[in-house]
Amino acid sequence: MSSESSTPGPLTRGVDHVGLAVKDLAATRAFFTDCLNFKLIGERESYPAAFVSDGVTMITLWQVSNPTTAIGFDRRNNIGLHHLAFKVASEADLRSVFDKISHWPGVVVEFAPELSGKGPKIHCMFAEPSGNRIEVAFDPR
Repeated sequence: MSSESSTPGPLTRGVDHVGLAVKDLAATRAFFTDCLNFKLIGERESYPAAFVSDGVTMITLWQVSNPTTAIGFDRRNNIGLHHLAFKVASEADLRSVFDKISHWPGVVVEFAPELSGKGPKIHCMFAEPSGNRIEVAFDPR
């Protein structure tokens, strides 16, 4: 039996889930479920972890073992996640989501909705309560 694939092209089929290490599991879980309206689909108290989904993407939130000594998010100096990007269906939805997240406790806004490059994509960027960098984008194309 050959270890080579008989089908040319990618060997994977999209993202199964994204796992984020977080400093404050309760605050980040509440951000996803109460601010972004994700559904809590499971928890593992022994880890601890929470599993949330918007119906398309599942995010696993993993509590770091020692939040006081955890190294903060740094997209320019650490290997790993640069940011997590979610898409929305309209510019109005983008502005509505931004309004809600910009007033959410513990969220740090990096920038409000603006053109991405020369456009037409519009996006905003922020850090959720545990510090992970998140983008929300609308692309009319």
